[in-house]
Amino acid sequence: MAATPDSEPVAFAHSLDDADEVNPYLVGVYAPVHEEITAEDMEVIGEVPKDLNGVFLRNGPNPRFEPKGRHHWFDGDGMVHGVHIENGEVRYRNRWVRTEAFEAESEAGRGLFTGVMEDMGDNPLSNSRGLQLKDTANTDVIFHNGKVLATWYLCGTPYSLDPLSLETIGAEDFLETLVGDVMAHPKVDERTGELFWFDYGVTPPYMRYGVVGPQGTVEHVTDVDLPGPRLPHDMAITDNYAILMDLPLIQDMEAAKHGKHKIVFERSMPSRFGVIPRRGDGSEIRWFEADPCYIYHVVNAWEEGGEVVLDVCRVKRPQPASDRRSKLAQMLAYLRLDAQMWRYRFDLSTGRTREGAVDDDNTEFPSIDARMTGQPTRYAYNVHISPEETLLFDGLVRYDRQTGEKQEHRFGPGRWGSEAPFAPRDGSTGEDDGYLVTFIQDEREQRSELAIYDASDLPSGPVGRVLLPQRVPLGFHACWIRPDQLR
Repeated sequence: MAATPDSEPVAFAHSLDDADEVNPYLVGVYAPVHEEITAEDMEVIGEVPKDLNGVFLRNGPNPRFEPKGRHHWFDGDGMVHGVHIENGEVRYRNRWVRTEAFEAESEAGRGLFTGVMEDMGDNPLSNSRGLQLKDTANTDVIFHNGKVLATWYLCGTPYSLDPLSLETIGAEDFLETLVGDVMAHPKVDERTGELFWFDYGVTPPYMRYGVVGPQGTVEHVTDVDLPGPRLPHDMAITDNYAILMDLPLIQDMEAAKHGKHKIVFERSMPSRFGVIPRRGDGSEIRWFEADPCYIYHVVNAWEEGGEVVLDVCRVKRPQPASDRRSKLAQMLAYLRLDAQMWRYRFDLSTGRTREGAVDDDNTEFPSIDARMTGQPTRYAYNVHISPEETLLFDGLVRYDRQTGEKQEHRFGPGRWGSEAPFAPRDGSTGEDDGYLVTFIQDEREQRSELAIYDASDLPSGPVGRVLLPQRVPLGFHACWIRPDQLR
């Protein structure tokens, strides 16, 4: 194995929280790594399929300096871990996303920002809407127009990365046409080359919706009228529409006045889903009401007859009990996900909403064949959530919309995975004609690996495992980039 460090390790002391409570999101499988390396010639158990070629990327929080104040998992600096597979050869590398905040702290040689659990009023930078939390670009990775975009969960500046070297190109303003910020999960239509996004904030307009064209500039933007500030996380597209969300998890404005970021779930408010023509004006949006809930992640959406169908992972309890003994306990409660596959049907002729569960199991971080975004999809690939106190993924689940069948695989005791994007095999002809790829952390062996699964046969377990030269801390979202996209 050849591994080349690209930067010197940085000393890091694990922070304690209230009453000497150890923050679990700074230790063990969450503990940050401090070296950027490039490695090849790694040990393989099983085989790396010859018809699997492309790049697997996963983003996540990796604090470089000791946190200033109480640490929340969402606060860590973005670090992208990548595996490039070509003709059976595998290369791994990891790089921090060099955001404006990262560079400011690098120059100072220490942490400068407080995070979600602290007063943010003295932080030196803010997003375009005045939110003074540290924009770390640590949440998702999206491939569009030849570049990777690293995004942030509370709406911030997207950062462009080179898909192979993972070096940060810079803040992405789409050739100086971007108005405002971009939320965590923009949607790319590979058939048209468009990228769809929104931003939001605590001052009007509370939401803006836009479209980046295939040439890499913003070609459409419009204000969306909301009754107040909201915290939408995701969106969907179909052939003719975009679907935006107005959910009853809202900003606490009194806390915002005092420089704090606090959210409240208003159970008396309905959930609303806005169906807008893909390049429509905000006045053209049609709102469909549903039961109150929160949704982090969309599976997919499509048009079916006169209806728009939307599949999501619906959170059952968006706001946990408030009688927690400490700030750390509150954070642990909020980071627990209790979600299930859920389907909405919005009838465009009657304005009626139908909704219901697809499955009762606790699964999240869904992926589909990205070539089918906005089209009817048969398969969804989710991670299964462990009942542990912290957020841990203990397996994979494949949902078959056509037959109702559910395939499952568990990683095994002490083995925790990441979001697993679908990777089409060379010449792929279907949504399960390929592989799922994921990083797995083995808590017992103190080792990380790349695991490759046949997407049509999860119960058989991985067809190949690549043992990595350093840990990959547990993190957030991932993507797969095909060779034709790289060209």
